[in-house]
Amino acid sequence: MSTETQRAADGAGPPRVVIADDQALVRTGFRMILAADGIEVVGEAADGDEAVATVRRTLPDVVLMDIRMPGTDGLEATRRILGPEAPPSPPRIIILTTYDLDQYVYGALAVGASGFLLKDVTPEYLAAAVRLVRSGDALLAPSITRRLVERFAQPAGRTTTLHRDLSTLTRRELEVLESLARGLTNAELAARLHLSEATVKTHVTHVLAKLQLRDRAQAVIAAYETGLVTPGSMDLPPSN
Repeated sequence: MSTETQRAADGAGPPRVVIADDQALVRTGFRMILAADGIEVVGEAADGDEAVATVRRTLPDVVLMDIRMPGTDGLEATRRILGPEAPPSPPRIIILTTYDLDQYVYGALAVGASGFLLKDVTPEYLAAAVRLVRSGDALLAPSITRRLVERFAQPAGRTTTLHRDLSTLTRRELEVLESLARGLTNAELAARLHLSEATVKTHVTHVLAKLQLRDRAQAVIAAYETGLVTPGSMDLPPSN
């Protein structure tokens, strides 16, 4: 069972969240927003080292991780949280960034972060995003994904830590991977391919397992790095 599927299966009760940001005001604001929506904040951290320690102590479902913090930054903290010492069902990490999409975001996704949010996100979307990633769905809006990939995707020919062989995928699984790369949620993907959401989730699970990927965020990166989808071809082709 993939990490994504396991976390979705274990998702009873309200999400448990750790907030990592060096600005106390940001942490307080996020805590109040999440609490008002019934989401439990089990810990806070002001830097990467504290984030790692807090996550290991509290075992949250989701981490809101600022990328730029003093000392150990969010990228290194993400790598350590999701590294060899991670628990069997590690938290899903949402990277907090700004409109300029700083250069560390792509690296964070590559090491296992589950998506990213802009810091001026609305309260309603923040809470919805936490619940979305805890359920195993995507947090990769097509417009932001396009900008991210165009600026930071690895050039063709550069080696990558992701499995690059798509030949093991069926035609339907390739369609699912392509749709994931374009930012479609399970519900949108089900409607486009005329499938049930349960069937879509099964196809996603197979794609992740065959390509040895952690979750949907890494699937998006793999789709771009293998050339299945290119930054200039974001419009969805018609479904058969």
